[in-house]
Amino acid sequence: MKITRAGTNPSSPGPQDWFTGTVRLDPLFSAEEPGRVAGAAVTFEPGARTAWHTHPLGQTLIVTQGVGRVQREGGPVEEIRPGDVVWFPAGEKHWHGAAPNVAMTHIAIQESLDGSAVTWMEKVSDADYVG
Repeated sequence: MKITRAGTNPSSPGPQDWFTGTVRLDPLFSAEEPGRVAGAAVTFEPGARTAWHTHPLGQTLIVTQGVGRVQREGGPVEEIRPGDVVWFPAGEKHWHGAAPNVAMTHIAIQESLDGSAVTWMEKVSDADYVG
């Protein structure tokens, strides 16, 4: 058994290459071998969002606060709220972030395949964000 106490892992800003706007990453857990799952709490200030990306084994988001937006390639922009759970299948191109005027926090859970949990792509345009 391993207990990681709240506040043990320091927060870090979301890298500008992967995010638009102000984003904070709070690592929650990372499995030890042979496990490959990791999770983080991600807080997006209003209007902030990820770049388009994929995950080799999919991703689950659990919204904990605020109002957010998600979109898969070719689909509509969808609103998400606390308690919503979003699943992106392996390889599905998508983005997620806060609503224009409200911050949003979610827990992001994904697994690594051959040492990689995500492939980052181009940033989401303002036109795509607005939907």
